[in-house]
Amino acid sequence: AVTVVLALRGIARTFVQGSRRLEILRGCDLEVGRGEVVGLLGPSGSGKSTLLHVSGLLERPDGGEVEIAGQPCGRLADEARTRIRRVQLGFVYQFHYLMAEFTARENVMIPQMIAGLPRQVSRERADRLLGELGLSARADHRPAQLSGGEQQRVAIARAMANRPALILADEPTGNLDPGTAEQVFGSILDVVRNSGTAALIATHNGELAGRMDRTTRLEDGHLVPVA
Repeated sequence: AVTVVLALRGIARTFVQGSRRLEILRGCDLEVGRGEVVGLLGPSGSGKSTLLHVSGLLERPDGGEVEIAGQPCGRLADEARTRIRRVQLGFVYQFHYLMAEFTARENVMIPQMIAGLPRQVSRERADRLLGELGLSARADHRPAQLSGGEQQRVAIARAMANRPALILADEPTGNLDPGTAEQVFGSILDVVRNSGTAALIATHNGELAGRMDRTTRLEDGHLVPVA
């Protein structure tokens, strides 16, 4: 049986703007299994980022439950949620958010050292990940010396640094030209499938979505499987 890494059960999220209640998510259900890459489609403003934030324990839903690797997270204290985020989850955003004063290698080492791994172990894993992503020759470069596609691949390596169970990516190729987007997306698929991580990737690029294992679309606050 497939190990379910992320389970969303009846997720609801409402925002209040003045006198208006905006129901962004209204009862979303989703399971993502180990080694599976699931695409999350939907137009801008449909709530994709909100769904990813809830899945990544960055926001609490107003209703429903999020389970990460079988553990219900709804009632956990902030500290426990932070610990799960640090150990089980990896995030890739549209912008790379690399630390400008550190090299590519150091950017991938830092999350491991924060998690308590020794420097040498962190360095070896950083070099291995950068190698898998075709960046061995760029390990000593700072972000400003890298192309947009290279920066985003370093961000993917950093997201994978602590061997997360789940990768959450929000328009990870949104800032890149089509050719580079294609390459970077291929890198995400390779790294995720080689490691057996689960991935939920929000995109409005239907072509890229077609390369995932399956896709689901956010429509009117509900998740609808895409045939």
